[in-house]
Amino acid sequence: MWKQRGENGMKQYVITISRQFGSMGRTIAKQMAEALDINFYDRDIVEETAKRMGLPVSMISAKEENANSIYFKRQYPLGMGVSNMQDEIFSIQKNIIEDLAKKESCIIVGRCAESILADAENRFNIYIYAPYEKRLKNCTEILKMEEKVARKMIREVDRSRELYHRRYCPEYQDVFSNRDLMVDSSRFGIEKTARILTGLARELFGE
Repeated sequence: MWKQRGENGMKQYVITISRQFGSMGRTIAKQMAEALDINFYDRDIVEETAKRMGLPVSMISAKEENANSIYFKRQYPLGMGVSNMQDEIFSIQKNIIEDLAKKESCIIVGRCAESILADAENRFNIYIYAPYEKRLKNCTEILKMEEKVARKMIREVDRSRELYHRRYCPEYQDVFSNRDLMVDSSRFGIEKTARILTGLARELFGE
């Protein structure tokens, strides 16, 4: 699953992608990985975390970035281990991210990777955002979400990611922290944004 691939002539590097919900950052990251012929890690990190913790993937799912997850509160209604479990998830994912960056060139989405790998020599930290109405349109037209659900997800996921960074990244002040480049995906569209960022990565780490 974690096969190393790479483009001849390019030094080993890691690209981190942080994003607003609905900005299509994950899709852009996947297109970049395909163009650069390197691995892309998102759900793989969740699966490996679940494996190391001996828990079902469903428990370490999309809510693992949410320190106040309703899911965890339901799993532990008396408050037993909610904070400790969240801390353990972060610790394990931190180790996984560090291992991946040492092993191969790759793109890592979310999970405070830009902070975890802040001292990595060859890293490129990108933040992808878009205006609210454009993100809402992406959610309803591309991700096929109902508008009510989309509005709720945009609000709650963005807030969860903000809280997650404030909890686990001591240096975090705002979305500019530890980011090398910020790009509005609505300005160029998904494919062109991916091409622009791929070109920058080649300039940074290429021949």
